Amino acid sequence: MRAWVVAKPGPITEGPLELTDDRPVPEPGPGQLQLKLIACGVCRTDLHLAEGDLPPHHPRTTPGHEIVGRVTATGPGTTRFSVGDRVGAAWLAGVDGSCKFCRRGQENLCPGSTYTGWDINGGYADYVIVADAFAHPLPDGFSDTEVAPLLCAGIIGYRALVRAEVPPGGTLGIWGFGGSAHLAAQVAIAQGAQVHVFTRGGSARELARSLGAASVQHSFDPAPVPLDSAILFAPVGEMVPAALAALDRNGTLSVAGIYLSDIPSLNYEKHLFQERNLRSVTANTRGDAQEFLTLAERLKLKVTTTPYPFTEADQALADLKAGRVDGAAVLQF
Repeated sequence: MRAWVVAKPGPITEGPLELTDDRPVPEPGPGQLQLKLIACGVCRTDLHLAEGDLPPHHPRTTPGHEIVGRVTATGPGTTRFSVGDRVGAAWLAGVDGSCKFCRRGQENLCPGSTYTGWDINGGYADYVIVADAFAHPLPDGFSDTEVAPLLCAGIIGYRALVRAEVPPGGTLGIWGFGGSAHLAAQVAIAQGAQVHVFTRGGSARELARSLGAASVQHSFDPAPVPLDSAILFAPVGEMVPAALAALDRNGTLSVAGIYLSDIPSLNYEKHLFQERNLRSVTANTRGDAQEFLTLAERLKLKVTTTPYPFTEADQALADLKAGRVDGAAVLQF
């Protein structure tokens, strides 16, 4: 089968990905599903993996964790899906189920957790193996291309929104406006928040306006109003002080990315005093996924995508890095 692999991590312009056609089709084991890919979202985490910001956990890893596929085979002990079902797979691929975090319902913090497209081969391939217990039924009303970004960009954006603790009728600042942000913004607006967007891209600013943002400005422009909450989607550490400074008293900044460049020095009085809060977001739970996918269907979220043929995965990542993608990039099979 065909599969993209991270042959040698490095700058995306230097071709760290390699397309091979000699991998065997993987067979499902106990509790596993074999999926034939229909679509796979292109996430910034895939870019970090290709460029080495996230060191691959094994050689020649296949990226991709916003997977939409059809079940083509099931292993012993599977109970939730049948051959022919359209299902999704996301970033969280497995947990140990016995650590203190799993017992508390915080499986996203499990030290034994594994991840699709990092620990196990992901969706930049014709077929993939996923655990039945970590596959997701998909909401109605979305095409294959539209539903793919919901499986990471959407889920992680939703967790970041929850972590930001926007008060009822509150003001929310969003730094960066790509695949994840444009979905989280719609949920926040539907919940009654006034959303202010900070982003460098002209097309991203237009998208934010079209979705109902109260204001749109450049990444380092001052906020038009004091913000109750903020989410940083851009992996740029120097934006953290700007976002914290824009917060009102008791405001919360939620940092959504798995990777962030170094944060410059913070001034306690300007950035943290008056009980401002700085929080990270680590993966997601299956509960987060279920809640968000239900919301996506009920709210009829508008998913903006830029489709690419499967054979142009490297170009999709290059365009993502250069800011040439509107909404979310998606590979089509």
